[in-house]
Amino acid sequence: MLLAIHPPRRGHPVAVGPVEYLVVAFPGSRFTGAIAPALADAVASKAVRIIDLTFVYRDDDGTIETVELDDLDPDDLVSFERVEGEVTGMLNEDDIRTLGERVPPGSSAALIVWEDLWAVPLTEAVRASGGQLVAHERIPAGVAEAALSAVGSAR
Repeated sequence: MLLAIHPPRRGHPVAVGPVEYLVVAFPGSRFTGAIAPALADAVASKAVRIIDLTFVYRDDDGTIETVELDDLDPDDLVSFERVEGEVTGMLNEDDIRTLGERVPPGSSAALIVWEDLWAVPLTEAVRASGGQLVAHERIPAGVAEAALSAVGSAR
């Protein structure tokens, strides 16, 4: 199971916004830090909180290895200095392997887990009103763009 984390502690629940993950793959063995500024901006604006950030490389034979921050090119590492967050290690070895299997062979990837902070007040309001979330799913950008385009052309 992905994100096989411990069950919640007893007592008063802490409001947490939706937690999402993203796997961003790049061809070759060299991850570039080009996405770091956009990620840092999302953190700085308090839209998200980084929970975990892991880098992997998948060999041509399919072998998946974790790449430590210290092993990244120093120029790429500098770009991640602005990405603030408490990297908790939420992703365990099984999670990393499962997500790493989605990375094309011969590619490197960033595995990013974040909490949607903008949704915490909504989560608190739902809980306070006795409501409960019964469905939540991300709509892929391409699908949403096509649907909005179809609606726009139908008007």
